[in-house]
Amino acid sequence: MATETAAPEPAQAQPELKRAIGPKLLFFFVIGDVLGTGIYALTGSVAGRVGGALWLPFLVAFIVAFLTAFSYLELVGKYPKAAGAALYTNRAFKVPFLTFLVAFTVMCSGITSASAAARAFGATYLPASFNIKVSAPVIAIVAVVFVLMLAAINLIGVSESVKANVVLTCIELSGLLIIIGVGVWAVLQGNGEPARLTEFNTADQNALLAVTAATSLAFFAMVGFEDSVNMAEECREPARIFPKALLYGLGAAALIYILVALTSSLLIPANDLAAAKSNALLNVLTVGAPGFPLRVFAFIGLFAVVNSALINMLMASRLLYGMANERILPRAFGTVHPLRRTPWVAILVTTGIAAVLVASAGADGVSKLGGTTALLLLIVFTVVNAAVLVLRREPVEHKHFRAPTWAPIVAAVLCGYLAVPVLSGRPASDYYLALGLIGVGIVLWLINWLYLRGKGERVEIDPTKLGKG
Repeated sequence: MATETAAPEPAQAQPELKRAIGPKLLFFFVIGDVLGTGIYALTGSVAGRVGGALWLPFLVAFIVAFLTAFSYLELVGKYPKAAGAALYTNRAFKVPFLTFLVAFTVMCSGITSASAAARAFGATYLPASFNIKVSAPVIAIVAVVFVLMLAAINLIGVSESVKANVVLTCIELSGLLIIIGVGVWAVLQGNGEPARLTEFNTADQNALLAVTAATSLAFFAMVGFEDSVNMAEECREPARIFPKALLYGLGAAALIYILVALTSSLLIPANDLAAAKSNALLNVLTVGAPGFPLRVFAFIGLFAVVNSALINMLMASRLLYGMANERILPRAFGTVHPLRRTPWVAILVTTGIAAVLVASAGADGVSKLGGTTALLLLIVFTVVNAAVLVLRREPVEHKHFRAPTWAPIVAAVLCGYLAVPVLSGRPASDYYLALGLIGVGIVLWLINWLYLRGKGERVEIDPTKLGKG
């Protein structure tokens, strides 16, 4: 006997998201999301994988990110909705389960990224700022309190959150400019060792695998640009302002990263950087400018990880909101606060997941969560780069950016290469955590499917409405 398919119940009227983001705020959103935890907390870990040629993994990671950004620009121009990669996957492949997995993977990448920032906040920059030592339980407690504070900012409103991002971006940018300035000063004084810039860590692997392994981690420092497409419904004229804001922001961040990497390698041997881990930049400052007050830089680093976490939690909640609108997840996740006009239920859910991660990440939590973030996004980027080619068959009436055809092809190959276990050289823990998170997504999908089936409903996703409030 066939099961009758009922139409989804009409959604209760929700207020639309406020279009509060212009080109300048979007530029700072992009650069502020790219800059931050990756370079402040993982420089030492990247050096440990590649050696003195620390700049090369950041350059390769930028190339992969830049090519993928072209795909995002074409797609966000065609479909300026809050669902981002999930929307593109649904339109291209029309498989609801795949759409859900992509949405859940992107959401988890934002949460793991914010969790890495929270761990760096509690384990590195907070103790350095106040010259204190903290135990592992205290680090976990501080990290949980940290994500709760982010939720409060997020609940206030997107305009306030993005304006806070502008202030924090300026602060974190000043810290990286200090490192670059110290490097220039040290080189002019005859310090530094240029020969390190071509040294590779080949003790137990060839140069190619060393660069690939380091790039797979350095890619965490380059992600963030994709978060901006999830803010499309809250931007003014997204098809017009996105190309320049995204490409300029990504390019500026990459230039800063490469200069910081050059400075670090010139002043400190790779083994010492690796041993310092998340304290690597503090050590660079100590060597290059011994009289500079480390607490000042530590406070800057503190704000940098706050900014990264804020934007990632902002993205994760908006993506969850977008998915709820088409009932890929329960509609309650898309509830918008009537006064603040923010998706408050989605904010609370993503905050809860982040709190669990930061409390259980362990001593090497920053590297583990950062590596997992990069892996999750490389998988998603492979799908998105394929989707842009498939969706060339679906024209839209308005004008939009069009990527050169070769760009998504090359980007898909590179993203896939960096995600493959044997080729990427990344640790097994990245895959275990990623599989665990995806497993949670599959369970949630089944729960939602059983709930709808119990009501006699089968929701067919309408791509034209995905992400609408």
